[in-house]
Formats: sequence, C-alpha cells, structure tokens
Amino acid sequence: MLVFVGAIVVLGSVLGGYMWHGGQVLALNQPNEVLIIGGAALGALIISTPVAVLKSLIKQITGVLGGGFVKKDYLDILVMMFEVFNVARRDGLVGLENHIEHPDDSEIFQRYPKFLKNHEAMAFFADTMRVIISGAVQPHDLEDLMDSDIEALHEEEIAPPSALSNTADSLPGLGIVAAVLGVVITMGHIDGPPEEIGANVAAALVGTFLGILACYGFVGPLATTLKHRVDENKQYLTCIKHALLAFNKGVAGVIAVEFARRSLFNQVRPDFLELETACNEAKKR
Repeated sequence: MLVFVGAIVVLGSVLGGYMWHGGQVLALNQPNEVLIIGGAALGALIISTPVAVLKSLIKQITGVLGGGFVKKDYLDILVMMFEVFNVARRDGLVGLENHIEHPDDSEIFQRYPKFLKNHEAMAFFADTMRVIISGAVQPHDLEDLMDSDIEALHEEEIAPPSALSNTADSLPGLGIVAAVLGVVITMGHIDGPPEEIGANVAAALVGTFLGILACYGFVGPLATTLKHRVDENKQYLTCIKHALLAFNKGVAGVIAVEFARRSLFNQVRPDFLELETACNEAKKR
C-alpha cells in the first residue's frame, strides 16, 4: 500500500508544481518517448539478467504489494519453536521426526499458516532440525552450516533488486537517448514554423524528464524497497537460527527462544512478558 501512496505523492508533487508554474499537462503526453525509454530499459534488463532472476524479480515486485513481517509474525515463530522444543523435551528428538518430515500434517505447524507457507523458512528450519536430530554436528559447525544457508539464500534474493537498481541507473541515460532522437527530428524540420520547432524541442526535453523521473521517483525507490524486504527475510531466518543454535546446545526451550527474541530489531521485537505469556498459553494446548 505504501508503494502506491509514495507513487501518488511523487506524481502529485511533480505535476502539481508543474501546473502551478503554468505548465500544460498535455504537453507531457509523449507516448513515443515512453516507448523509447521504457522499451530500451526493459530490453537492457532482459539482456543483463538471467531468466531465473527475472522470474524472481516479477515474484518480488508482486509480493511487495503485501505487508512484510510484523511483530505478530515474530511472536508466532518464537512460540512455534517453543512448542517444537517442548515436544523434544517431552518425547525426545525422535518425537520430532514426524513433525519435521510431514510439516503439512503437523498440528504444531498448522497453527502457524504464514510460517508454513514460507517455503524458504520452513525448509531452513526443517533441514536444520534434521541435522540436530542426527546428532552428527557440533554446535559451532551447525552455526557455520546455518550461516552458509542464510548467505546463499540472501545472495539469491538480492540479485533481482540489484538488477532493478542497475536498470534505474540507466534510465537517465536512456532519457538522453530519447532527447537526442527528438533533436534529430527537430533538425529535420528546422525550416518549419517556430511553433513546430518548439513543439519538437519540447517533446525531446520530455524524454530527458521522463528518464530522470522514472529513475529517482519510481524504479530506484522500488529497487530499494525490494532490498529492504530481502533484509527482512534474512532477519527472519537469523531469528530462527539463534533459537536452533541455543536448542542444540542444550538450553531450555523458553531460553532458546529468548536468544532468538534478542536478535530482533526493536520495532518487531515482542517484549519479554508478551513472549512469556504466549509460551504459557502454548503449554496449555
């Protein structure tokens, strides 16, 4: 939603100031300039970006319209891990195998549908729990293993925003290309009336304007928003990592999730009493 709000503010401010100064909005209606700039930018993006990254970029752009992780999401993941750790304490690690191998059928995971639908987080949690259940990895090696997994996922997810950012950087230059082509057309009508020459020059300048506006007003900020979402995903996995690492060291479940809680930013971190209350409610299930 904020993406649309920001876009409206950008357009409203630019067009409002332009009209206030006496400008005519219809003079900015140059679809040929839009075709040159937009088509060239899209073509450059396709040339420079692998197919897998392009698909991921489309997925991330559509996903940015939804909300990111909020405090409740983190509280849910902390309580979910507390429940899993309690099962291990009560039934042993063997008691976790059915939950981990068949998460869609697990009564624990079914209570947290947003986590269950997050395939990357679910796979990260399940794969790490499989390693813990096997008992074949020391805590420091487990931390290295999880760090490698998180970094690999982060590098994969950051590629689409980086590609979009590079495209944004190219837009002012493509605006100049459109402007130069407009000047070429103007020079072909140099013997025409002043009104015709002026209209052609104005159309050429609109190309420069559109390239710069698209770069700094829309595409660049969108790429930055995607990067923030990628960073949020990394923090979400890092939160899971701290709980799993503490659990593997033999720490009690309630303390293991406290390690995870302390790794969160303040704006999404549940306070101690919130987590304690939620965990006590989970015990009653």
